[in-house]
Amino acid sequence: MDLDAVRTFVAAADGGRFHDAAAELSVTQQAVSKRIAALEKILGVRLFTRTARGARLTIDGEAFLPHARDLLRAEARAVASVRAGRRALRVDVIGRRLAPAAVLGDFHRARPGVELDVVTLFDADAAIDAIRSGTVDASFRAVTMPGRRLPGDIVAAHAFDEPVQLLTGPLHDLAAARAVTPAELAGHRIWMPGIVPGTEWAAYYDALAAAFGLEIEITGPDFGTEPLLDTIADSRSLATFVGERTRLVWPAAQDLRRVAVRNPAPVYPHSLVWHRDNAHPALAALRDHLRPGRSGHSDTETWTPAWAQRP
Repeated sequence: MDLDAVRTFVAAADGGRFHDAAAELSVTQQAVSKRIAALEKILGVRLFTRTARGARLTIDGEAFLPHARDLLRAEARAVASVRAGRRALRVDVIGRRLAPAAVLGDFHRARPGVELDVVTLFDADAAIDAIRSGTVDASFRAVTMPGRRLPGDIVAAHAFDEPVQLLTGPLHDLAAARAVTPAELAGHRIWMPGIVPGTEWAAYYDALAAAFGLEIEITGPDFGTEPLLDTIADSRSLATFVGERTRLVWPAAQDLRRVAVRNPAPVYPHSLVWHRDNAHPALAALRDHLRPGRSGHSDTETWTPAWAQRP
């Protein structure tokens, strides 16, 4: 159904004359007549009766009028849902306990008027597909992985670096250390069963292990965060890596320790990825919030893979 014809019908019904509808809609009276005639043909009924004073609604016209108003209100809601600045900005944060979710929370507190829709996608491939299809507006990812280039319509910019920490139980040899160097971790077993080969985080930890001669084990089933923490808490030999802003909660009795890694400090390079044609104003605000200088750490000597997207 032609919504311009519906809009013309409502204007003529409100004004009582085709001439008034033409003036309101900035069209000719002939155009009004043609639109009404086309609408009547679609509906199979007459909507107006011509009188000396103008046009009067028929019984069918009176029956159709409230539904015509509903159609126009629905049109207005549909347009408003995607109008720049009205639709929520949809952002993929990989995981709700990880650093991108915390950074997006910082952005929300700084710009509480910006409506956000937060989603979690599995890996960079899923995120890029969603960005290209318009399912999401942006994603936090580590780019670019070895042997891979982003599509030409996808843009990525460095967002922030997140220091990587060592997580140990109280019985571990390094539990009492305030900080360790990557070199001091050589020979220690670092267990990360959540690493999935082929993902961007697998590429990062592969590069970290190769750079410093580390042993990172990904064997065994991944039962989630809590079972991993239970194992680390009771082990004298196993530790794991976590991001500085990863939110973890454990029972006080486990006495887990976060140990800083420095000289150099391995940092995970988070980038913001979006479609180059995306004009959502909240996306521009988010990019400004992530402008260079908000790295979130103070170490001057850092390490990140050579392939990482940097400022």
